[in-house]
Amino acid sequence: MGEEAVVNPIGAAFTWLNDPLNWTNPGGVVDLVVEHMYLSGLAVLLGCLIAWPVGVWLGHTGRGGTVTVTVSNLTRAIPTIALLSIFPLTALGFSTWSVVIPLAVFAVPPLLATAYTGVREADPDARDAAVGMGLSRFQVLTRVELPLAVPHLAGGFRTAAVQVVATATLAALFNGGGLGQIIARGFGKTIAAGAGEILAGGLLVAALALLVEGVLGLAEKYVTPRALRVAAAR
Repeated sequence: MGEEAVVNPIGAAFTWLNDPLNWTNPGGVVDLVVEHMYLSGLAVLLGCLIAWPVGVWLGHTGRGGTVTVTVSNLTRAIPTIALLSIFPLTALGFSTWSVVIPLAVFAVPPLLATAYTGVREADPDARDAAVGMGLSRFQVLTRVELPLAVPHLAGGFRTAAVQVVATATLAALFNGGGLGQIIARGFGKTIAAGAGEILAGGLLVAALALLVEGVLGLAEKYVTPRALRVAAAR
């Protein structure tokens, strides 16, 4: 009995990861990665729909800087696990949206702050030139300020996406699915039997977050206009 307590968790994790059935069975790693990305994608999309219009408009008008900082700080201060535990008690019950909405709240601060900063810090000379050419306020926003804000918007999106992918692991505690289920299943066993599964789940979440970071980092470089990349490199 004592030998079970000295199982090497690293070896057990690699043994678990090397078992093809753990990947391909229903509810295996492949299914859970898809589910994890689905929940994370919905949450980041919802966060964008809320934060970007507000941040862009506040940045364009030059008003609400204090409100932006306050809202960002407040939403950061709310523990995600608290929201994940509250929403299932509402009319949403244990549903996809009871997980997605708390994760979207977690995504809002970086999206809101970078949208505001990106538009607000657009080159004033370019803005003045556009106004001098007779462009309307809406045209100044869409043709000058938003293109110049792309690096900030992309950076905020990358930060929000990585944070949400990492935090979505907690969804498994509230019947939300995703890779956190592997960790939860491991904790449902004895340490000797579940340590490898717990570590494997943690490694998979970390690998997925790093993959998202890398892909979105490349995308950020791709969508940033060449002139802005050159200016940033100087």
